[in-house]
Amino acid sequence: MSSRQTPHHSHPAGDAIPERVGVGFKAQHAAPLLEAPPALGWLEVHPENYMVPGGPRHALLEAVRERYPLSLHGVALSLGGSERPDREHLKALRGLIDRYQPGLVSEHLAWSARDGVYFADLLPLPLNAETLDRLCRNIDEAQDVLGRQILIENPANYLALPGSDIPEPAFLEAAARRTGCGLLVDVNNVHVSAQNIGLDATAYLDAVPAELIGEIHVAGHARDGAGDGLLIDAHGSPVAADVWLLLERLLARCGPRPVLVEWDTDVPDWPTLYGEVETAQAILSRLDQPAVAAA
Repeated sequence: MSSRQTPHHSHPAGDAIPERVGVGFKAQHAAPLLEAPPALGWLEVHPENYMVPGGPRHALLEAVRERYPLSLHGVALSLGGSERPDREHLKALRGLIDRYQPGLVSEHLAWSARDGVYFADLLPLPLNAETLDRLCRNIDEAQDVLGRQILIENPANYLALPGSDIPEPAFLEAAARRTGCGLLVDVNNVHVSAQNIGLDATAYLDAVPAELIGEIHVAGHARDGAGDGLLIDAHGSPVAADVWLLLERLLARCGPRPVLVEWDTDVPDWPTLYGEVETAQAILSRLDQPAVAAA
């Protein structure tokens, strides 16, 4: 039996996401993906962009789904919020799951809605026992409606919130143990948080139990202003050297996992993006190479 946690929810998934590198699907990259499929593991989409019955977006997504395993990465469930997840949103998400049979479904440790008002951002929450109870309640409800396990992604932090008394890796682990969800480790977010609020990035990654990690993200970041300005999880540039090193460290400890290269703003041409894929795949591939004995 695998050492990874068995999901509490067993809705049949479609094509399993391989332990290879994927990218977020962008319409401008459809031609190379469909006409000359590259050596690419899988594709990710934000389900909120497809919560309509039909149209050209679905036609294109159906075409790429025939060729690649698919992951749904949500941004609007507000699982960390004080209110229960929106039932209509969950129903729409379940419809997409049934339609496309994704190999993975994920969301964020964040909140984005209150009193019927949706904020188009992933907002932070204090990490304490009360928030953990609320998060676990909402994850349980989401997994029950969706009929399957979801993964929860760690946030990029820009300030240390008052009222937090549980370290973030321990908070995420507790949520996963209590609900049966898995974890999506965003290595760039760990690096950004470390620079902004003084975390130790390597200690953070070393504290995440390997068996709970179902997926890993890397992305580029930007600096807000000159000098010592905040790092912003901007997804608009190549992955930084420090983030590649953290990815290599994490994979060396936990073993191969599906790795996603995120690039969502100032999206480059396909060859530029695929170059990032090749860098990530080279790191993954080195895990399979036997060590060379010392002379």
